[in-house]
Amino acid sequence: MKIALFGRLFNESFTDSFKLMFDEFAKHNVEVDIYEPFYDFLIREINFKPPVNGYYKGCDDLNKDVDFVFSIGGDGTFLEAVTIVRDAGIPIVGINSGRLGFMADIAQDEIPQALSDIFEGNYTIEERSLLQLETSKNGLFPEFNYALNEFTVHKTDTASMITIHTYLNNEYLNSYWADGLIIATPTGSTAYSLSVGGPILIPNTQNFIISPISPHNLTVRPIVVPNYHEITLKVEGRSDSYLASLDSRSCTFDSSIELKIKKSDFKIRVLKLRTHSFYGTLRNKLMWGVDKRN
Repeated sequence: MKIALFGRLFNESFTDSFKLMFDEFAKHNVEVDIYEPFYDFLIREINFKPPVNGYYKGCDDLNKDVDFVFSIGGDGTFLEAVTIVRDAGIPIVGINSGRLGFMADIAQDEIPQALSDIFEGNYTIEERSLLQLETSKNGLFPEFNYALNEFTVHKTDTASMITIHTYLNNEYLNSYWADGLIIATPTGSTAYSLSVGGPILIPNTQNFIISPISPHNLTVRPIVVPNYHEITLKVEGRSDSYLASLDSRSCTFDSSIELKIKKSDFKIRVLKLRTHSFYGTLRNKLMWGVDKRN
């Protein structure tokens, strides 16, 4: 088996679990490539020099023949791993080294059994849809214009609301007077969109959620639309610039730029343990439906 490790940093409390992973890799003759900045962190901060087969700095030099990419960190790290894997079709394994971990759902105490299951092929692969951003000019995210969770447009340097004129397949939907607007995938339905009152979608549903952020009109609520529809946004306001975000990446743009959001033509593959389920994760991580009467 060949794997690639991706990470940024982790707390010292995770060190023993991380070293245990390498013990298991050695027992099963796993060849390991590692993200070079992560390797530097391990040597500098953890004083650990893991035995690895090779190094990579980004998408271009990632070995596309690896069986898995292990993301070590939290959900933010997992989203960064997506920008490395892109359309290579390599399944991502989310190892949670920190706090909540919704996508990075393998907890520290689950690592030994999780590795055993992975080596034995006792897992499933889920395919998660992404959204793609296109702009009328001056491509905003030239490196990677896709998001697994959401695209967000938000006001920047003024207390005034902005207006987001929204169209579905060129048919006018609404003009949102708000602080911003979120276009979320099913995977992103449990992220930023949920915090502004958006619904939870099952990961394999074929939809987008359009959720306003602090809308001025109380009759405006999140709406679910098919993800085969193209969403067009035209933004105006008192400011000269606005903030656009794809997951954790952001940049500014002006009102002359028209934004188009559509379903990506590829999906991200995610490894899931058979002992984990989406509904169980909702209950255990988000405390969804928790009631002392149940």
